[in-house]
Amino acid sequence: KTGDVGGSGGSSGGVAIIAVTVGNSRIKFASFANLEMLDSGAAMLTELGEAAGLIAGMLSRIAGGEIVMASVNPAIADRLESMLVERTGGSIYRLGRDLGFPITHALDDDSTLGQDRLLNAIAAFEMARQACIVIDCGTAMTVDFVDGEGTFQGGAIVPGTRMMLRAMHEQTAALPMPELKVPEGERGAFGKDTAHAMTIGVIAAARGAVYHLVNNYAEAYGGYPRVIATGGDARLLFEGDEIVEHVVPDLQLRGIALCAKAMLADDAGE
Repeated sequence: KTGDVGGSGGSSGGVAIIAVTVGNSRIKFASFANLEMLDSGAAMLTELGEAAGLIAGMLSRIAGGEIVMASVNPAIADRLESMLVERTGGSIYRLGRDLGFPITHALDDDSTLGQDRLLNAIAAFEMARQACIVIDCGTAMTVDFVDGEGTFQGGAIVPGTRMMLRAMHEQTAALPMPELKVPEGERGAFGKDTAHAMTIGVIAAARGAVYHLVNNYAEAYGGYPRVIATGGDARLLFEGDEIVEHVVPDLQLRGIALCAKAMLADDAGE
């Protein structure tokens, strides 16, 4: 089926907002005026009070701004919202509750679809203006497809690199929890110690999954889409990779700004 996810919209107007996205590991935020990013920041989930203070401070520096929040972690988002209401005295717009997503989908069931995937799709299509594949290299890695009409077709979810490392560490007796970094090229193709072997393995697994899925999507679509990567590990995995055309770390935040432009500008009659 095809239908709207949330609301509908589209306007040439602009609004001033603080975009906030609450993930599984971090909170990211940025101020936007007419879709131009002015400032940005991030905090770990364990630094909730610090994040609220930074967001409130950012709001005080942008005239007439509103806070618009998206989340894949509702419990943390609820706590952050309460802190922000207390600090700013204003209300918070929550995507999926107060504002919809100006994108159509072709899913059988969108009830568990993560807001992060929709935001990536909205921002990637706005950038590409053609069929595109969006890779989000976060706690879990998603590889999603948006067709040439801007319809979210779905995609795949695979473990992220750190999740793979943690699973090996926690489910074995002897494997360590190594730092995730690009292996030194001079050490060659073969893992020379256990941590080196694990790092080579998870990076190969992540890249291999992406290459396989990109080829499958291109074959199913009958053409080669543009490929855009985002997320905390995007540069580590795909910077300079020939299959990825753009690495855009703040894609979700840009997606929030686009939703706010479509929804809030319409409400204001712009």
